[in-house]
Amino acid sequence: MTHSPNTLLINPTVTTRPRFPLSLLNLAAALDRFGDSHIVDGNIDRDLVGATLAAAGKRHYDAVGIGIMGGPQVAPAIAVSKAIRKQHPSMPIIWGGYFPTLYTDTTLAAPYVDYAIRAQGEESLVELISALGRGGGDEALAGIGGLSWRRDGEIVHNPNRKFHNGAIAPMLLPYGKLGDPEKYLGGTFLGRRTAVHQASIGCRFRCTFCGVAAMFGGATSLPPTARLERELNHLKHGLGADSILFYDHNFFDREQDMIPLLEIMAHFEMPWWCYARADALLKLSESTWKLVRKSRLRMAYIGAESPSGAMLKEIRKGTRPEQTLAVAELCARHGVIPEFSFMLAPPVDTERETEQAFEFIRELKRINPASEIITYIYTPLPDSARHEKDRGQRKSTPLLDTHGDPVVFPATPDEWTERRWVDYACHADAPWLTDKLRRRIYDFVTVLRCRFPTVQDQRAPHWAKLGMSAMASWRYRRRRYDHPWELNIANRFVQLRKPQITGA
Repeated sequence: MTHSPNTLLINPTVTTRPRFPLSLLNLAAALDRFGDSHIVDGNIDRDLVGATLAAAGKRHYDAVGIGIMGGPQVAPAIAVSKAIRKQHPSMPIIWGGYFPTLYTDTTLAAPYVDYAIRAQGEESLVELISALGRGGGDEALAGIGGLSWRRDGEIVHNPNRKFHNGAIAPMLLPYGKLGDPEKYLGGTFLGRRTAVHQASIGCRFRCTFCGVAAMFGGATSLPPTARLERELNHLKHGLGADSILFYDHNFFDREQDMIPLLEIMAHFEMPWWCYARADALLKLSESTWKLVRKSRLRMAYIGAESPSGAMLKEIRKGTRPEQTLAVAELCARHGVIPEFSFMLAPPVDTERETEQAFEFIRELKRINPASEIITYIYTPLPDSARHEKDRGQRKSTPLLDTHGDPVVFPATPDEWTERRWVDYACHADAPWLTDKLRRRIYDFVTVLRCRFPTVQDQRAPHWAKLGMSAMASWRYRRRRYDHPWELNIANRFVQLRKPQITGA
């Protein structure tokens, strides 16, 4: 009798606001065609190690798969991997997701990781689990695209797997594997029961700083309209969701491809949020904008990144500063809130670029006061972490710390759990950032978010936000950002939300 493989899938703890673990749901759908799977979500089961060991003790699993984005997810991924290795030493441990894709050698430097799957995992994981279940040797492993593993102590990188266009994606994700899916529907500025979904995958742009570009290498795929319709129908009528966050890497790609999807979304009329590009929104026709309005798009997260055209060209963003200004005005006309993200403190001309960004942000707020502003520290990927198409393609300035020494990236997952590297992965700090500039950025952001409290903050009372805005107005008007002691004190009581940390 043929053995039906069982796989334990783990989502390491990363947030206090649980959302559907979409990557694991897609993996589970692929695995369940040939066997069975069980999901442990650390965002729901806060004792991740205990919940994982309890699940592993109830039945036999052929392997455990752990999906890791990086940053704060690395530490819990290590903890649960070490616990499994100790309790079930013969169980293969597989890491997948952004972290092992970008830092594959680093991942396999850890004794508690047996295999790393790069980029898309649905096909590779199924083949790996099947090979392990059959007791397949090196020959079987060598034929699995996108797999990295050890042979005689040496790391082996199999050829990349060709990007698949979503043909193996299920028509409906297996939400039932999460127990009570309604635990994942939380209140946001969009509605009382906001769900998340990812319709398309990938992005055809290859920005040098972006993990999506490193993961997919410029490939992208839109979903069949029937799948999107079935998913939205289930989320709205089956689970009671009243709004949705689309986690597509670039929702508005080509207008002609988006129209059929927007027509479906206009039918459901669920308020929604998404990632978008300024140039793509500017190209939309008036008839498409009519569909966008009917579908009830509330906010679009737009990567402005920098006010410098030279920097945008250097990072291969593909947009221009004037397009960012133009889309701010366009969104105002169509009732969509633009949420602009900026990467401050690049390693070259650090202070000048940062001050220019401050002024550019002020101009955006003048054009469209409803614009939301998200600020990060520019922390580029090392060349070795980029997609193979982009490695060594252009000469880049060496990254130096404040002492002038070359930045040396971690060589093990454990090193990535150090605070400075978690901050680097989260775009919160960089080795070249001086204490003076770090304080300058903190003070500017404090004044800005107090002067313009985010619409996403559903916790702070309206009167409190009005009061904070009034307190910050003179500082903002006169550009007196330094040492906003009174705002820091007031914020201890009001605790305005930070969207770059808490999300939508």
